[in-house]
Parts: sequence; structure tokens; C-alpha cells
Amino acid sequence: MRSLLLALTLSLLSTVSLAAEAADPVKEVMKITEDNWKSNDSDWKFIFDADPLARLFSKRFQAAYAEASKHPAYETENNGPGDPFGYDVVTASQDGCPLQDVTIVPSAPADGKTGVKVTFKQWTCVDDTELKDSLSEVQFDVIDEDGKPVIDDIHRVADGESDSLIEEMQSIAKGE
Repeated sequence: MRSLLLALTLSLLSTVSLAAEAADPVKEVMKITEDNWKSNDSDWKFIFDADPLARLFSKRFQAAYAEASKHPAYETENNGPGDPFGYDVVTASQDGCPLQDVTIVPSAPADGKTGVKVTFKQWTCVDDTELKDSLSEVQFDVIDEDGKPVIDDIHRVADGESDSLIEEMQSIAKGE
């Protein structure tokens, strides 16, 4: 009986540990996103620059981004291509306020991935009370790849429905 209890306890602790580790790449993406929205004077850091893309995202995600990048949404100041999005993919917007009340909650691993739910207020600087108090939600799919947790997809949730950034990148790559 004692062995069974010990095994169950260790199993539960390893599940909690895996979920906490799964949140690590999401925490880093959210830190970059929060820093980007702190003020208009801050230098924008892209979560899809070479280093964070290689460290924080799955190979499948990287491949989809590489294909979508062949169709940039804009040209940069130095006439180089921008990224395939014309907006911040985490907040799903081009405008916003400093993010507030950010929460990051991993779920238990299931089917080879861990869901990480992120909620935040992104419109706290506007006068519309309903908008100001609204919560934005983003779901991250995190998988284990080469022994480390990486983000495999991002889903923005609105009005009870969610999208897939992987699917959006695949559409962009097709020129849609």
C-alpha cells in the first residue's frame, strides 16, 4: 500500500513538474509581449526573430513560419521583408495598452501536449469600461521536442471560438 501511495505521489509530482516546465517557453513569449506593449518608446522585439523562434517553437511551427515568411505583410524601413503578420499574434492586434493581470496556467499533459492558458487585459488605457475590463485569452500548445518544451501552436480565443496560428501561416504560405 505504501509503495502504491509513493508511486501515485511521484506520478502526480512529475505531472505538475512537466506542466510547470511546459509553461517556460510561454512565459518567455509573454515577457517579450508585455515588454513590447509597455510604452510606445520601447524597441519592439519580435518573438519570431531567429533566436526565440529556434529556442521556443517546434520544428513544425518553424517550418510553417519559414513558408509564411515568403509572403511578408509589409516591407521594413531598410526595404527588407517584414514578417508575414501585420499585427502582434499574441494580442491579435496592432494597437493596445500595457498588458495587465497576465495569468499563465498550464493544464495537465494530454495526447502528447500541454495546453497553457494565458489571460490578460490589453485595453486598460481606453475609456470604454466594457472594453477596459475585458479579458483576452490565448491558448498555447506545448510539446516536448528533443527533450525540451516548445510551443507548437498558438490559439487566440474570442467569443468562445479559437483559431490556429499554424493554419493561418499555412494560408499565408498559399497566398490566401
